[in-house]
Amino acid sequence: MNLRQTLKYIWGNLTLNKTRSLLTMLGIIIGVAAVISIISVGASAQDLLLAQVKAMGTNLIGILPGASDDQGPPSAAFGIEVTTLKYEDALEIRKLPNILAISAYITGRGTVSYFSQTKELNYTGVMPEYPVVEDTSVESGRFIKQEDMDSLARVAILGSKVATDFFDQEDPLEKSIKINQVVFKVVGVMKERGAAGLQNQDEQVFIPLKTAQKIMLGIDHVAYIRTKVDKEENIDPAIVQVKEVLRFRHHIKDVIKDDFTVRSIAQALDILSSITQALKMFLGAVAAISLVVGGIGIMNIMFVTVSERTKEIGLRKAVGAKRKDILFQFLIESAAMTLIGGILGIILGVLISGAIALGVNYFDYDWRFIITPLSVLSAVFMAAGVGLIFGLWPANRASLMEAIEALRRQ
Repeated sequence: MNLRQTLKYIWGNLTLNKTRSLLTMLGIIIGVAAVISIISVGASAQDLLLAQVKAMGTNLIGILPGASDDQGPPSAAFGIEVTTLKYEDALEIRKLPNILAISAYITGRGTVSYFSQTKELNYTGVMPEYPVVEDTSVESGRFIKQEDMDSLARVAILGSKVATDFFDQEDPLEKSIKINQVVFKVVGVMKERGAAGLQNQDEQVFIPLKTAQKIMLGIDHVAYIRTKVDKEENIDPAIVQVKEVLRFRHHIKDVIKDDFTVRSIAQALDILSSITQALKMFLGAVAAISLVVGGIGIMNIMFVTVSERTKEIGLRKAVGAKRKDILFQFLIESAAMTLIGGILGIILGVLISGAIALGVNYFDYDWRFIITPLSVLSAVFMAAGVGLIFGLWPANRASLMEAIEALRRQ
């Protein structure tokens, strides 16, 4: 038979046992869908993270507690509490030339209430220059002042969504809310900002840093510091100066004993990009394992198919079919099943990725729906390759049958 006849014959065999064919392809469908959706989610997550970091500005320097090498983040970035950074460190860094603004940060989570309304929210202790550092502003009222810091004032600035959720059309200014039963006076409402810095800024409450430290959390350290440099070309000199200030304050004489990490946004982007790329590839490789499982399923079914069609193989050989014809037929049949399964898997993977994008965007994150041609082509070639590899053994077994022996078995 020529290729066209072979394909027509194979299609007839596949449609003859629809249920078995579908169950055989199910492993491939799930495997390809997993590869497509995981690579898509990884690419979208990478895009979101990098976009949010870029949105902070190219002239920002971040200071985290804990040492790190040039290839990775410090332990504080993984949620491990390190207490080496202080509010006073930020005050000294602020005195450096070329430093435009600075803020230290500390975050807690608690129950925010206004009369009978309650909600679990993040509250963030910041310094007065936070709006300059983060390139944001107050919609109404005012932000934190230095006297609020010095007097441990219990004042709060609400994110735009928090203000809407609690007060709707009512003016929240000068109203009193409670954070973990501590009364705060609302003095401002921030402009709508959306997701930035890996969290929704509109669903936060901002309070004076020292109030958060002394009254709310009972600590004397900060989680991290961000500082804005006046010009991008001054970033590298500023990083050197910041390190010198911190080493002096922390009594560090040997640079290998640094208990802090200072990075620019550009450096952070490079590290974040490499980490997310490695994670994306790892998850894709894990998902690809399901393709191997699907391939084993196809191999088992093809062995059954060879046993069921022994008489057919004998008849074809008796009328002149060569070994390569039988081998080609069963290999094409195996590849066809994986290719059809791969196409259905691509469709399913795209639908899953689209549903995830819609779900994430519902929570106000700018999650782009990304399906790369490379991921689709990779999934198709992997599926076809799995079909050929796992179909080779049963196909070879069928092609080696002698016509007389094959006819005798039936």
